[in-house]
Amino acid sequence: MQATAYTYDPQTRSGSVLLDDGTPVPFDTAAFDAGALRLLRPGQRVRIEYTGDAISLVTLQTF
Repeated sequence: MQATAYTYDPQTRSGSVLLDDGTPVPFDTAAFDAGALRLLRPGQRVRIEYTGDAISLVTLQTF
C-alpha cells in the first residue's frame, strides 16, 4: 500500500504516514528499521505493509 510521510522523529525513528484518504497512521521504530531507511522527510511517497493492525514496514516508493 502507498502513503505519504507525514511526521518523522529521527531520535526515536518513528512517526506517521497519511493514507491516500487523508487518514494518519503511526509507525514505530521496528517498522522504520525494517525498511532499512536512514531518513524520512514529510511529503515523501512511501510503501507500507501491515501486519495485524499496525504498520510493519515503511520504505520509499519507487516508480
